[in-house]
Amino acid sequence: MTGALKIFVGYDSREDVAFRVCKASLLRQSQAALSIHPIKQRSVRELGLYTRPHDGTSTTEFSLTRFLTPYIAASDDWSVFVDCDFLFTTDIARMVAALDRSKAVHVVQHNYRPRDGGKMDNQSQTAYPRKNWSSFMVFNGTHPDVRALTPSVVNSASPAFLHRFAWTSDAAIGALPLGWNFLVGEYDKPSEVPAAIHYTLGGPWFPNCRDVDYADLWLAECARLPREDAA
Repeated sequence: MTGALKIFVGYDSREDVAFRVCKASLLRQSQAALSIHPIKQRSVRELGLYTRPHDGTSTTEFSLTRFLTPYIAASDDWSVFVDCDFLFTTDIARMVAALDRSKAVHVVQHNYRPRDGGKMDNQSQTAYPRKNWSSFMVFNGTHPDVRALTPSVVNSASPAFLHRFAWTSDAAIGALPLGWNFLVGEYDKPSEVPAAIHYTLGGPWFPNCRDVDYADLWLAECARLPREDAA
C-alpha cells in the first residue's frame, strides 16, 4: 500500500454506536495509517451516487450502497468495505498488504445456512447463495471488474447480481480465512479469538443480544470510547 488504507463502514442510523466501536477497533489494532469513513445512504443520495428507490424491506440502510466503495475510494490500491457490526482484534492493514493482486475482490467464502430465523432487532433471517460474503470485502482498485462497478451498475443491477458477485468471475474472487468474518451465533466459538468478529445476528448494543459470544470484547472496546461517542 502506498498510502492510508481506505476503509468504508456501512452506517445504519439504528446502530451508530456499532459504527463507532468498529472504527475504534480498526484504529486501535492497526500500526499502519487508516482512512475510515461511514457510507451513509443519505450522503450518497445527496451526492447523486445512489438513486435507487427507498426499500423498506432492506435489513440495513447500506444493503446496496456498500458496492459503491471502490468508486468512492477512487484508488488504484486496495479499499475495504465492512458492515458496522464488526469488531477487529488484529491489524487489518497487515492482512490486506499480503493479498493476491490478481484477484478483483477478497472475501470470506461462507457456505452455511442460518441456524435461526431471526436477527438483530427482530428482523427476519433469510438464506441465499453466498450469504454474508459481501459483509466484508477487500476490493482491488486496479482490476477491470472492480473499475466497472460504477454507480450506474449499483443503481440498476438486481440485489442478487451484486451480493452474489455476478459482476466478476468466480476465479477473480479471493478467499480470506474464516477468522476475518467470524459469524457470531452461526459458528461454534473457536479456541482462539477471531481477527474480525461479526455480530451478524445482533450485538451487545441491542438489549436482547447482551449475552452473545464475544460480547465482553465489544463492551470493553465500547468502554474505551470517549463518553460522548459511547452514548
